[in-house]
Amino acid sequence: MEDGSDLHRSKSRYSDSSNPSDCVEVAPTPTTIHVRDSKRPEYARLTAAPAAWAGYVTAP
Repeated sequence: MEDGSDLHRSKSRYSDSSNPSDCVEVAPTPTTIHVRDSKRPEYARLTAAPAAWAGYVTAP
């Protein structure tokens, strides 16, 4: 099972640039999309199937 601890994460381009630690980080893998709060990486993380994530990011 993937826990996302060793993944390369990207910060959202919509994050507040005035404070680089205030953002959402996303780490995609072939089977799971891992999402976490950069301020609290040790807290709960969201995981989603790629199809569900695609529906989320393309929703109006």
